[in-house]
Amino acid sequence: MRRTRNAKIVATLGPASSDAEMIEKLFDAGVDVFRLNFSHGSQEDHAKRMDTLRALEKKKGRPIGVLQDLQGPKIRVGALDDGGYHVKAGEKLRFVLEGGNGKRDSIPLPHKQVFDAIAPGHTMLVNDGRIRLKANGIGSDWIEADVVVGGPMSDRKGVNLPDTLLDLSPITEKDREDLKFGLGLGVDFVALSFVQRAADVIEGRRLVGSDVGICSKIEKPKALEQLEDIVALSDSIMVARGDLGVEIPLEFVPERQKEMIQLCRKAGKPVIIATQMLESMVEAPNPTRAEASDVATAIYDGADAVMLSAESASGKYPAEAVAMMSRVIEATEKGASYRAIVDSLNLKTEHTVEHGMAAAAALVAENVEAKAIVAFTSSGTTAVRAARERPNVPIIALTPELEVARKMSMLWGAHSVQSALVDSYDAMVEEAIAQARKEGFAMEGDRVVILSGVPFGQSGTTNNLRVARIYNS
Repeated sequence: MRRTRNAKIVATLGPASSDAEMIEKLFDAGVDVFRLNFSHGSQEDHAKRMDTLRALEKKKGRPIGVLQDLQGPKIRVGALDDGGYHVKAGEKLRFVLEGGNGKRDSIPLPHKQVFDAIAPGHTMLVNDGRIRLKANGIGSDWIEADVVVGGPMSDRKGVNLPDTLLDLSPITEKDREDLKFGLGLGVDFVALSFVQRAADVIEGRRLVGSDVGICSKIEKPKALEQLEDIVALSDSIMVARGDLGVEIPLEFVPERQKEMIQLCRKAGKPVIIATQMLESMVEAPNPTRAEASDVATAIYDGADAVMLSAESASGKYPAEAVAMMSRVIEATEKGASYRAIVDSLNLKTEHTVEHGMAAAAALVAENVEAKAIVAFTSSGTTAVRAARERPNVPIIALTPELEVARKMSMLWGAHSVQSALVDSYDAMVEEAIAQARKEGFAMEGDRVVILSGVPFGQSGTTNNLRVARIYNS
């Protein structure tokens, strides 16, 4: 099965998309990577979905990527008096570490890290930012805060602290158990929530290992201060606009989105745009015009992938949401202005043979009107470098390793294929031609550009470029 677009679709599985029939519908509609959200559902639920995905992979003969999304720490108030109440601007609230009775002067906040890190003047946001407070008095086990914007307070509502760097690991005990379980299932990517600093990614790497990709979710303002280091240490980035849009002013989210996409493109790291992309399709069979434009904007900006959350996990129209997203991507990429916008980012080619060859492959493919770039890769790096150049032809990413083929399912423009291991130059050319024909990218008389490394099978040796013509087999 060949996609007729470059950007990829990540879709979340959930109650509305757990049976084999619906999951196959989602794949046929355009999903490239499936997300298992460990904030919801049991480990057994996710194991059944993974079994279904691997069975579907065999049935379709196409590598399918699976992203495990860890819940991360959640800062919440405790139980409130009468289940909650409405607070007004100008009121004073007092949060306590222990023994709170839930009244306005004794609100439980059972997270010691908050009391250790918060300072006078810091903002506190409750209930997805509906209530805004400013801390004005701090003790070892209490915080006094003025209500700046009032709203409904109720039990267990989340608390966001955009100004406060919490001494809190992004990986909780629950996450550690879930991660061990997910790695045992064979997930291809692990998404880390609550990333605040580069050290959080290093901690994640120690637990995840080197064979599974780390996707750092950017949802905390503090992460923006170390963004370059976080990108450098991660395998991919998710622009998690939900929490990020609570903790920074909404008017700054679009600019931050563009900044992250450009930074990831320059670094050659796939970037996913997430949250409320087609939110109205949770209940309706069609999105709003603004939502369609939001998806298109992410594609114009150069995102590698766009993501569906509730739309595919719990919505009434999961397959329709995927199909709609796929159509919007395809229409955008075929638009008259798309190529000029994508090419407008002035990429500086690193002064290495590997980057030079990838840049040359894109240029040669355009000049000789090739139908595809065939990239041989043992680790996926060659395909990543080719995708960074945003060539105007598809990338057929060939690898003998199924795990590598699955990880390339998130990569812009890449059609990943598990292929035979080649051990000679002639075998390389023959395999490239055979796969280009088999996968429907080229026919007799067409040209393909072949990007590879010699010696074969050795990671990090992209040093060979070849133009080949498809001949009649």
